[in-house]
Formats: sequence, C-alpha cells, structure tokens
Amino acid sequence: MLRRIGLLLLAASIGAAQPGKLEGTYQGTLDTGAVKLRLGLHVTRSSAGAYKSTLDSIDQSAMGIPVQQTTVTGNKLRLEMPNMTATFDGTLSDDGAQITGTFTQGAPLALVFKRVEKIEAPNRPQNPKPPFPYESEEVTYTSGAVRLAGTLTIPKGVSPFPAALLITGSGPQDRDESLMGHKPFWVITDFLTRRGIAVLRVDDRGMGKSTGNSVRSTLEDFVTDVLAGVTFLKGRREIDSKQIGVIGHSEGAVVGPAAAAKSSDIAFVVMLAGTGVDGVTLLYAQAAAISRAGGATDAMIAENRELQTMLFDVFRSEPDEKKAAAKAWAAWEERKAAMPEEKRKLAATADGTMRSQIAQFNQPEMRSFMFHDPAVSLRKLKTPVLALNGSKDTQVPAGQNLPAIEAALKAAGNPDFTTKELPGLNHLFQHCKKCTPAEYGELEETFAPEALELMADWILRRTGRVK
Repeated sequence: MLRRIGLLLLAASIGAAQPGKLEGTYQGTLDTGAVKLRLGLHVTRSSAGAYKSTLDSIDQSAMGIPVQQTTVTGNKLRLEMPNMTATFDGTLSDDGAQITGTFTQGAPLALVFKRVEKIEAPNRPQNPKPPFPYESEEVTYTSGAVRLAGTLTIPKGVSPFPAALLITGSGPQDRDESLMGHKPFWVITDFLTRRGIAVLRVDDRGMGKSTGNSVRSTLEDFVTDVLAGVTFLKGRREIDSKQIGVIGHSEGAVVGPAAAAKSSDIAFVVMLAGTGVDGVTLLYAQAAAISRAGGATDAMIAENRELQTMLFDVFRSEPDEKKAAAKAWAAWEERKAAMPEEKRKLAATADGTMRSQIAQFNQPEMRSFMFHDPAVSLRKLKTPVLALNGSKDTQVPAGQNLPAIEAALKAAGNPDFTTKELPGLNHLFQHCKKCTPAEYGELEETFAPEALELMADWILRRTGRVK
C-alpha cells in the first residue's frame, strides 16, 4: 500500500549558461520521510544553446524520464514538472561538482545532486538471469474496454500445467510490481515457473502496455480484470483449466479473494500481506506502526490519527470528489484556526502535504479500498487459501490481520486454509533491520527464500503435483 512519488514527465527546455559547465550526469537522494528515492539527473545542451534534462528514478526502475522544462540562468537550474506539480530549484557549485537545491512536490525537500560518471544501479542478486528453463510469451487480452498486457511463463515438460495469476498492490504498478529497484513479481514468477507452475503477470491499467487508468478505477474494476485474466488462462492449451489460482500482494490480496468469491474457476488463493479488516481500520494501524518505527511519540501518533479521522469522515460522507476536496481542505483550515499561534504557524508548513494527502485519498482506487471490508469475501470462500504475513510488516500488521483472516475463513466453513506469520519479514517479504518503508530500497534481498519455498510447495500440493 505504499504510495509512491511518481516521476511521469514530458519534454522541453529553455535557458542559457556557460557552455560545458552544467552539462553532465548527477545523482542524489530524495528523502521524503516515508521513503528514500535515488534520483539521477542528465543535463544536455544543444548546439543552439537549448538545455534539456531527464530524470532517472533509480529505485523505481524508471530511467530516462524527460523533464518538461529546463531553465538555466548562470549557475542556477530550474526544472519544472507540471504534470506532477513538482519543481526543482538548484545552484551549481563553483567547481561544478554538485547542484544543491530544493525539490518541491507539495512540501519542499532538500535535494543535492552530485556529479557522477554513471548512475548507480541497485544490487539485486535475486533478479532472474538467463538461461531460463521455461518459455516466456508476451500476451494481451481485454477486460471490458481495457486492454491488459503481460507476460505468461510456461514450464517446459508435459502440459497442461497449473497456473497462477499475480495481482499487484495499490497504486500504478507494472507487471513486475517494480518498487525501490526491486521486481518481486519477476522473482516470484521465475521461482514458481522453475517448479512447474505457469505464471501470468500483468501491467496494471495505464502502466506499461496496458490501457486505462488504475487510480481512476475501483477494487471492483480490478476484480473484473482478474476474472478476465483467469478466462484468458482457461483458453490456453498449456494450462490446466481446473488448476488456475491467484496470488495477490497487499491490495492484490484483497482483490484476489473478492474475485475467487465470484468465480468457481479459481482453484486456489494466495494472500501475501493481505488484510482481514476494512481499509480505514488498516490505515489507522499502518500509520501508527510506520510512525512508531520512525521514532514518533504516542502523542504524535494520536494527533495523526485525528487528522486521518478528519479526512476519512469527509470522504465517507461526500461521494463527489470536487466537493469532498473542498470540504476536507475547509476542515483542515478550521483545525489550524483553533490552534495556538505557534502551532498554527508550524501546521501551515504542512499545507502542501495536506493537499497531496487529500488528492491521494480522494481518488476512486483509494476510496474503494478505504471503505471495503475484505472479510465479506473471505466468509464466502471454500477455495483453498494460503495467507502469509511478515511479522515486521508496518503497512499490514500481521497481528491485526491474520487473526481476522482466519476468523472469516472459519466462518465460511473453509476446509483448507493456512495462515502463517513469517518472522523477521517486512511488507515486501524481505528480511529487514529498521523494517520501515524507507528501508525497502536499501535492502538487497527482494523476496525471502523461505516464503518462496512455502508458497510453491503449498500450490504444488493443492494442485496434485506433490503428494
């Protein structure tokens, strides 16, 4: 459920400065508080004197993103990115070694770009490497008016094979669920396919080669997409149509059970960091756990919860997005007005962050998640279910969600389910140290081997491939 800073920019440039001074490659780290994002900056200058620049979001595996407007005046650099309501204003040092400035997207954040020979690539030893003992095929299919694109990996050997459809977490995600330089769905796909399980992983709506817009969609839309993927797999001769399951991560572990509750074509469900409580209840626990891991006091956590409640109450009562945004902002202004003067001045510095939060939670995807109760679908499932959660997960706390998942499946009379808390693992199923979202990109491990083994063995047993 990590909400990522997007770097989706367009291209153009203007400016003039001393030739050969500013051009080059730079790298810096943007510390948002919740996460740290390594950014690369490439500045070029045409023979006519026009400057252009591109950004690399290294930890999001998004490289060569063009900046809409680059302005250079002397040793001053300004990057304008209206598509993401962001700017960067910096000053080149006298020796040309670094650009020191401020990145603003809602709240201003300090950012220093240092000149480098090349952009640093994160070390990801689990990323699959050829040769691959299976076939990979680019595929497309439709879900209503949306065209979904993905990759189907098929084991070598005697078909038909059991198959799993992977479902990403919240926010726009590509088929690998790329995050902080990690590609967990690629790692999962490679592991399972080597064990004899076909895997379909798909770009979210509006990502990669898929059409549509994921943040303007709802959980019900995603359920429709999953069912379309299952139908696609049923039509493949290499796939055992009676052994098609779903594996969802985070929000995907809410969508997966909801799809299975609607279709007898889904033979098994794997929930990775899935929830058993409604979205608002989860978001309260998530904010508290992340804040506490970052050193926040109980008083700070309590105050943040009051702010969350303020926003959630507005979004629950006002379905119209434009009216809800206005009401949420008015509630914030009213809250500030009631504060003592010094605290009011401090709160005013968070205006940009509050606008960003209002925009984020006011979107259809987040609205549908906030007020969705996953237990409703879980109480209908007779399909085999495996629910895995990390003991150090601050985004979907295991202690809150695994008991709720188990209670719902018991209420369903489900004869075959397993819930397990995996010690020492975070939301991405990495062995962690600080166990905060900011650490995801710092860790080399992408997905814990014991979690991969447990998941593969469970699926193979449920599909009759292992006795």
